[in-house]
Amino acid sequence: MGAAFEKIIPIVLVFAFGYLLKAGKVLDKTDGDTLLKVFFNVSVPALIFLSVSQMHLTLELLWLPVIAVLIILISYFSAHSCGKALHLPRPAHGSFLVSVLVMNVAFSYPFLLATGGEEGLALVSLFDFGNTFIVWTFTYFLACKYGPNSASMAVMLRKFASSPPLLSLFCALIMNQSHLELPDLIVQFFRMLGHLSTPLMMLALGIFFRPKISQKGAVFTAVFLRMGGGLLLGYLLSYLAGLEGLPRVVVLVASCSPAGITSLVFTAMEDLDQELAAGIISYSVLGGLILVPILLQLTPR
Repeated sequence: MGAAFEKIIPIVLVFAFGYLLKAGKVLDKTDGDTLLKVFFNVSVPALIFLSVSQMHLTLELLWLPVIAVLIILISYFSAHSCGKALHLPRPAHGSFLVSVLVMNVAFSYPFLLATGGEEGLALVSLFDFGNTFIVWTFTYFLACKYGPNSASMAVMLRKFASSPPLLSLFCALIMNQSHLELPDLIVQFFRMLGHLSTPLMMLALGIFFRPKISQKGAVFTAVFLRMGGGLLLGYLLSYLAGLEGLPRVVVLVASCSPAGITSLVFTAMEDLDQELAAGIISYSVLGGLILVPILLQLTPR
């Protein structure tokens, strides 16, 4: 068994354990929401701040957020065409689009942390900056467009600007460029919080996983576009940008991330088809548990 698989198997087992806890009625969706809030607001910001503040930044790495934005914008055209071809009702079409475009890059954090260390996490957080920017602007605009509700651009920008992981990234970049060093006590505190990221994310995904789905054609088409199409675009764009080594691995893994849980939030906020979004998320997570370990095993670093 390869070294990558040995590091990743415990992550997959935590996901399965989360599903079993839900099946046994020990945990439910409310608990999953709480776990994700701690992950998003506490654990990941601590880990991003620690890793980015200490990494060596180069101009080459600026391609990471740019590639994330390009993947989503290019994916929009294929997703829009496929949604029309499937003759989806307007709320379902909106959910289909949003689910394809929202990358759950946080899903890749535990895998890249396990195989690439804190450097891998720092790189994927830069990629996620581009992803988060486009999610809370262009993708949220699409959700509003297909739903009966409306939201102003000011609201969307405020949500983007108040994102704890992004605020942590900005602060870390300032620390990095100022060449300031954190006291050991703070480093150990942030590292302890950051180590919660893997169990929090994978337990929550296990709780949210739904094996039974409807609208199978739309679900599997969306999963293919999100993961297969994303991986193809990630490969082409990383090649064109001349990325090699760990930055290239990060792009490949992040670009085929499952559909993000944020898409479920958007569909709920804008009265779109939540059941379709939940099915796409569930089966793309299952696909990610299979695809990401294989990708990490086959891609040289």
